[in-house]
Amino acid sequence: MLVLPELFDNNRRWADATTASDPDFFTRLAAGQTPQYLWIGCSDSRAPANQIIGLRPGEVFVHRNIANLVRDGDANVVAVLDFAIASLLVSHVIVCGHYGCGGVRASLDPAGIPSVDEWVEPIRALGLQHRGIVGVDDEQKRVDRLCELNALHQARAAARTRAVQQAWAGGQRIAVHAWIYGIHDGRLRDLGFTVETEAQIEPAFSRAVERLAGASCPLPPSCRGPAPV
Repeated sequence: MLVLPELFDNNRRWADATTASDPDFFTRLAAGQTPQYLWIGCSDSRAPANQIIGLRPGEVFVHRNIANLVRDGDANVVAVLDFAIASLLVSHVIVCGHYGCGGVRASLDPAGIPSVDEWVEPIRALGLQHRGIVGVDDEQKRVDRLCELNALHQARAAARTRAVQQAWAGGQRIAVHAWIYGIHDGRLRDLGFTVETEAQIEPAFSRAVERLAGASCPLPPSCRGPAPV
């Protein structure tokens, strides 16, 4: 007996519809991938990378974990960055958080799942570090502001990784971006952190954090960060 037949039915309809609209699609896909983008996002089922940015299979390389963390010692994210940059030659690394993130919320109010609470410990420390920005009375605004700060910190961490640093040192052009996605409206916000050299990291990060300190929460969809220096 076929397990989960409804999912196989969905797959068949999708494959048939894709082939009908583009007969060579799967042939091209099987020949290899040349994505320009690496997306580091949250595992949340409501934040699928391809759909959010309107790209098809083969156009974005994706890594997802709870609360879109780029942690020292995480062999998974390190391998993804190494492969995407050295082998796939991506041009953009996008770290994208989302409003209402359960992982971020768990850093403020433990989920009671030991592995999750341990995983989000760096975000808890981040909230304490930026208590002046995060410490608002409204709980949802507090979570959303920490979601923004977390995406900024993780983008900065990605820019500091060996993979990105070595690529820059070798003359490879890569931009690292911090974005956030609104599940409530389907819109992306640019958090104002885009860097293309090591020297840009700290000035861009400081400007982005200062901007958050004086901004509405969540940021409006039209809000765009400053151009890279």
